[in-house]
Order: sequence, then C-alpha cells, then structure tokens
Amino acid sequence: MSKRDYYAVLGVERNANAQEIKKAYRAMALKYHPDKNPDDKDAEEKFKEAAEAYAVLSDSEKKSMYDQFGHAGVAAGVGSGGFDSSVFSGFEDILGDFFGFGRRSRGGGPRRQQGRSLEQAMSITFMEAYEGCQKEISITKPEHCGTCDGTGLKTGAKPATCATCGGMGQVQVQSGFFAISRTCHSCGGTGQRIDPGDLCTTCRGNKTVTQTHELTVNVAAGVDTGMRLKVRGQGEPGLNGGPPGDLYLVIHVEPHEFFKRDGDHLYAQIPISFSQAALGTEIPLPTLQGDDKLKIPSGTQSGQRFRVKRAGFSILGRPQSFGDLIIEAVVVTPKKLGKRERELLEELAAIEGDQVNESRSVFQRVKDLFH
Repeated sequence: MSKRDYYAVLGVERNANAQEIKKAYRAMALKYHPDKNPDDKDAEEKFKEAAEAYAVLSDSEKKSMYDQFGHAGVAAGVGSGGFDSSVFSGFEDILGDFFGFGRRSRGGGPRRQQGRSLEQAMSITFMEAYEGCQKEISITKPEHCGTCDGTGLKTGAKPATCATCGGMGQVQVQSGFFAISRTCHSCGGTGQRIDPGDLCTTCRGNKTVTQTHELTVNVAAGVDTGMRLKVRGQGEPGLNGGPPGDLYLVIHVEPHEFFKRDGDHLYAQIPISFSQAALGTEIPLPTLQGDDKLKIPSGTQSGQRFRVKRAGFSILGRPQSFGDLIIEAVVVTPKKLGKRERELLEELAAIEGDQVNESRSVFQRVKDLFH
C-alpha cells in the first residue's frame, strides 16, 4: 500500500516551520494515542503514521531528502525492514511532557497515575438553579485504606516485584517498527505484586475501602439540566502517589409548577376573560423576582404573547443578567352563564350581526365546538 504524504498526514503545509510541525504532531498524538484509544486498531495506525511522519519532518536532513525525493529519499530510514526505533525516544518525551503519555521517568519504577473520575446525579430545585446555592451531598467512593495506608500489605510485609513488567509498571508492545508502552495488566501499573499471605486484613490487598462522606458544593446561578459540575480531587485515589481523580455532578433541575424554561428565557400562560381581552386591563404578574403587573391591551387575542424584559432565568456566568419572560394570554370561555350574562352576550351578538334565538345562541354554538 502506498504511503500518504507526510505533510498531509500531519495536516500542515509544505512550507510549515519546525514549531508548526511539532504542534501538529502533538495534536495528533493526543488524539490517537493507544492509551486513549484501547483496542482501536485504526487509531493505533494513525498514531504510528503520525509518528513516522514526524520522525522525518522533524529532522532537517531527512526532511530535505523527503522534500527532494519523496518517500524514496528516506526509504532507508523508515522502510518496512530498517526503521531505527531509537528516533521514537524523543517522541515519548514530547508526549510525556505535554500529555502524561510515553515512557516512565528515567529513574525507573512505575509512574504516578491520576485516579479515575466519578460521576453522580444531583437534583436541585428550580429556585436553587435560578439563585445559585450551596448543596450538601453524600458521596460513596473508594478511599485509601487507613490500615495499610494504601499499600495493600499487612504490617511488616513487603511487596514483590511484578514478574511481567519487572517492576516498571509498563510493558512494551512491538508493532512492526514501532514499540508502544502500555500499562502492565498483571500489576495494574504498580510494578508490584502482593503474596496472598501478606494481604492487608482490612482491604484484602485492594488498597482502598469504600467510604461515604458529606460534601458541600457551590452551584452557580443559571445551571440547567444535563450540565456537569466538576469538583476537583473528589474522584478515586491515585496510584503510586498520583493525584486523585475528579467528581462530576450531573445536574437535574426540578420543573416549576408555573414557569417553563427554555435556555435563559421563561414561558408561562395567563388566563384572561373575554371582557379583559376585549376591553384591555392590567393584571397581576408573578415573576421569579417578585410580583409585577402586565398591561393587556384592548383587542388581545388568545395565544398572543407579551415579552417582559429581564424577568426570565439567570444567565450562567453573568451575574445579575437575566433572560426574558414570555407570557401567553389565554382567553377563557366561561362554561356557565348567568341570565344577565347571557342577555348581554346575545345583545352583543345581535350588534355584531349574528343570528340569535333562544334555543341556539352564538355562545352556545361556540360552546358546542368544545364538546
């Protein structure tokens, strides 16, 4: 299979400078690194392809040969049978410096690993989301075992070296000319194993115990259902002295009995009578900021909307900023009429030119449409 153009592989122009080439490679390495895409052969191939391209374009002599003669000019260095894998030592440093990938520190031993992040649902009321709040939550998660201080060993015992990785915490997987470092599955990256007789009696060698504790979190005004609140350092404990992971709280905002929310705006329906719609009036208007009034102009139709500026929901990240409140007027038809009300409506109907009789008034015909 023919090889792709190295510049196209990294997505840079042929006149790109060394810094642009390095930046492009770093982006691709982060996206396709095997540690981030386990068991994804396509990502692994793209990662190796990007590494091969960078091996050439980051070397001024190889780049010059490639620019003049293409792949044939550097075939001796990156051919299928003769690639010098030592060039990848620099790549691991690049990845390690920027992304935490690559090989261990030159001092040897298992590398520090951040603990896994956790996710938990959290419900808040409509007003808590509007005003912002402090929320008390309970969280159950693994914590370092206090008996063995997270070693998994009983008092006085020492761990043995993992036979699979030789205590390094990682194993090299050869794929053609390219060697990839992966976490050792035998020891989970610790580089150590514990004999059954040396297990901590509390955690049984797991190094962690499940504990529940209370946590106070600050919820900003304007949050909405589905948003995630990040609480740093409240995930699972790290390995080999690494930092703990983070906790993500997935927010659910309980609905309001009167208002409906759409982004930063609020919507509500307010019933008005026929006479209020026809003659116009001023009605009480409840808002999240307190009671207000809404002017209904004469001739208002059912379904007509009115916008009240800055009476909507809080805007996240913008203190004292609010969306709008949109009110829909709903003209309510009375279900029962008194004698005088019927007479007045029949007079109105007569003025408007409708045919009215005792057995079937215009209002009765309107009522029949809803039954």
